[in-house]
Amino acid sequence: MSRARLYITRVRHRRPGHPRYKFAYRGFYVRLDLDRLDEVACSSALFSHNRFNVLSFNDADHGRHDGSDLRTFVDGQLAEHDIDCRDGRIELVAMPRVFGYAFHPVSFYYCYSSDNYLRAVLVEVHNTFGEHHFYVLHESGHLLSEPVTCNKAKQFHVSPFLDRRGEYTFCLRRPSDQLAIGIRLYQDNELKIATVLSGEARSLDSLAIAGAALAIPLMTFKVTAAIYWQGLKLWLRGAGLRHKPTQKLNKVS
Repeated sequence: MSRARLYITRVRHRRPGHPRYKFAYRGFYVRLDLDRLDEVACSSALFSHNRFNVLSFNDADHGRHDGSDLRTFVDGQLAEHDIDCRDGRIELVAMPRVFGYAFHPVSFYYCYSSDNYLRAVLVEVHNTFGEHHFYVLHESGHLLSEPVTCNKAKQFHVSPFLDRRGEYTFCLRRPSDQLAIGIRLYQDNELKIATVLSGEARSLDSLAIAGAALAIPLMTFKVTAAIYWQGLKLWLRGAGLRHKPTQKLNKVS
């Protein structure tokens, strides 16, 4: 039985500092086993792997971004941190392509050992400049207690209103019938951004896909537009723009 799921999600974003600001929007994510992508694609006429459809998943949107095997990429990154999940499964929670259009603000690879223990989570972040970065949440291969809480230094430019410094706090659980992920950014011990992604699971079948596509039409287009729209409103409220730094050569931290 496939473990693939469709999550109907809500993102809540809050900036407690100046200018104080918050917003929320609906969307949907998919949960996919990297070893069973083609199997999932065969289970619904509205979902495809590396082909155009209502919803689709393309290997080139993730990992090395060259269409190469994602499972091999993730195993390699885990090995760099002395983590071995080669006998377990890797589940990716990410926004799908919608009618061929993709934008992936943040995606999560949940990495399990053969005994079904969560050993690591890779967080893949994209910005609107076509760049990406991976944060590896782990305890050197030891069992991750849940909820997983991990601090990582900010290494990647995302918002034009914030410098590339500070520390993220990630808090999450393995995805099940519910999706619950929190991300906070602190700079100089002050909370700058708090984001919560939550959702409820449905089977990734044609009925659920059609319902999501009708309820939240052109979702990935709207997410991209919303980023620029919310940015404009922040700027009009007095948020200062920051110079975009050159991306660091090391894209994994």
